[in-house]
Amino acid sequence: MLKVGDKLPSGTLQEFIEVEGNGCSIGPNSFDIEKETAGKKIAIFALPGAYTPTCSAKHVPGFVQEADALKKAGVDEIWCVSVNDAFVMGAWGRDQKTAGKVRMMADGSADFTKAAGLTLDLTSKGMGVRSQRYSMLVDNGVVKTLNIEAPGKFEVSDAATMLKQAQEVR
Repeated sequence: MLKVGDKLPSGTLQEFIEVEGNGCSIGPNSFDIEKETAGKKIAIFALPGAYTPTCSAKHVPGFVQEADALKKAGVDEIWCVSVNDAFVMGAWGRDQKTAGKVRMMADGSADFTKAAGLTLDLTSKGMGVRSQRYSMLVDNGVVKTLNIEAPGKFEVSDAATMLKQAQEVR
């Protein structure tokens, strides 16, 4: 399992892009995790699934609300990672009004989640293998803080905790 001090696993995540530009075409685009994190401080939070109750009502809205404060604390980007496809993450991002605040990164086959050792088996609930709920602060690809929730909980991976950590880790 990924821990503080580890480098993020290599691989790609996908993001649905609404507007063509900066070398990105409209639609799903793949991004190399190592290249995207190089030289940046990134707040990453992951959750079991798009459009699920806690994720939609609390987790994503908290990071959207605290986006400006996180940037003032030195965070360059905020990523939401979920084991969903880029189309679902793009639609969910539109619904959650994440544009310009949170990048909605799809881990459709759970490759990143598996490599990080942060899977959650929800097969018995018809959802297959998903991501645990967590947040982490990553600096130049290295994990500086990692907050993993107990199953069914939402206590330590919230935006307020990440903001406090970003202010302390400067």
